Amino acid sequence: FIIVLIELIFGYWFDKDNFGPFMREHRNKNNSYTLKYKGEVYEYVYKRNYYGFRGEHVEPDKIKAIMVSGSTGEERYKPDRFTITELLNLKLKDTGIDLKIINASIGGQSTRGHIGNFITWYSKLENFFPKYILYYIGVNDSEADITIKADNLTEAEVLNPKPLGQFMDNIKSRSIFSDVIRKFRQKYYTSKTEIVYDFDNAMKVNKVLSGYKFLNYHDALKYYDINAVFLKHDDRIKYYLKNVDTLYKLTTALGAEPIFINTLLSDGYYNEILFSLNLSLTKHCEIKNYKCIDVARKLEGKEHYWWDQVHTTTDGSKAISDLIYPDLIKIISH
Repeated sequence: FIIVLIELIFGYWFDKDNFGPFMREHRNKNNSYTLKYKGEVYEYVYKRNYYGFRGEHVEPDKIKAIMVSGSTGEERYKPDRFTITELLNLKLKDTGIDLKIINASIGGQSTRGHIGNFITWYSKLENFFPKYILYYIGVNDSEADITIKADNLTEAEVLNPKPLGQFMDNIKSRSIFSDVIRKFRQKYYTSKTEIVYDFDNAMKVNKVLSGYKFLNYHDALKYYDINAVFLKHDDRIKYYLKNVDTLYKLTTALGAEPIFINTLLSDGYYNEILFSLNLSLTKHCEIKNYKCIDVARKLEGKEHYWWDQVHTTTDGSKAISDLIYPDLIKIISH
């Protein structure tokens, strides 16, 4: 009876802003990781805070900018200081600009998942009104199942696909005892299960298996019949741009300015679908007057920029942040 009484008084059973069954997999994470790259070994802790953002605790009302992406933006496979987000923050600080970008990326999400975030995540954060939301998109959308509706909320395990799991997650998120324990663990406990990312070995394996080729933007224009490519992937392009439009509406309704950033895989524009999505996005941004940073057009890929076919090394993240920053400064300076 006492336990029930405490739960009813102090718990979150009737709190409309409680996360419920959502986001349990992406909050309060303290996991020990090891990165091996260029003969160096980096021991670090991958953290997601109480509110679901990567990194240390920050109150939602203090957040002025977030970066949203899949695993290419989350970058859990490297220490914070080597991620695109933190490299951009370092540049902002060195330039004397009072703006810090918070990493809101979730591995596995496409634009469909980013749309779902407004329902399952951002709407639950009190006084969360960022000025800018950076969408680093394209890779996961090139493989996403376009038959699934954009309002599907299960992508990237934001919602447990099993009913029993959903029920238990809902109970745990509303219990005051569970919440106190999770906060305690977040502050004082780090997972002893160590995960190792060996970039050096992965790059050797990838090189042996496939060699290295990179198709840049200018050569891709000659390589493809653009009209034929657009026609071939018309359904996916329409699905993608419709999601982009939805993200624009949701972002501006929150009072923030959306900034869309495209990207590439390790082989550049040899990925025909990504080629069609990236070109379609930049053209769409021009027509709709959206803010867009065309990283894919400028990027000249190097073998050491990726440790697998999708994810960047520390060098690759730095190269991408270097390309993003000049255009980002122009946007936030107006």
